[in-house]
Amino acid sequence: MPRESLRQLLVEIRNCEVCKDHLPLGPRPVVSASGSAKILIVGQAPGIRVHQSGIAWNDPSGNRLREWMGITDRQFYDEKQVALVPMGFCYPGTTKTGDMPPRPECAPLWQERLLKKLKSVELTLLLGQYSQKQFLGKLAKRNLTATVENWKEYRPKFLPMPHPSPRNNRWLKNNPWFEKDLLPWLKRRVTKLVV
Repeated sequence: MPRESLRQLLVEIRNCEVCKDHLPLGPRPVVSASGSAKILIVGQAPGIRVHQSGIAWNDPSGNRLREWMGITDRQFYDEKQVALVPMGFCYPGTTKTGDMPPRPECAPLWQERLLKKLKSVELTLLLGQYSQKQFLGKLAKRNLTATVENWKEYRPKFLPMPHPSPRNNRWLKNNPWFEKDLLPWLKRRVTKLVV
């Protein structure tokens, strides 16, 4: 059997309908990747705006994330430089407090196969608790704040961060060290990895 190419895998992911019966707006997998990408961004799952546009991080969270990284839209959306791979590829719906968690079927079905194709990645941004638990496993601390506070332990391969959602404004206000210490390091690192 011939080895599956990244292009074939992305087509398969974008056509996935495994959890269609659980998605309020139906499936619309959103993913962007290339074997040459040096930065991998692992978020939670697309929000409703991303579902509607089909463009990852095309919302206020994405604006803040690009600002945190010190990166232009052109650089961010250049799949040869930045891979955008959420824990769940489709919009999962909402609850009273925000978006639902990523569908549990998605990461086990696709993550390992996809990550094996991304051999050039030097920095993986883990945005939110779902990606941190998946990628850091037992190395993750008791909660998101503790994990992000200990960000230096995971460098240079991983950088745990809060989700850049406006819903996290209070967290950012309560944790000024994040913008003072972590973000300058992130911007310097990104500058070395993208053109």
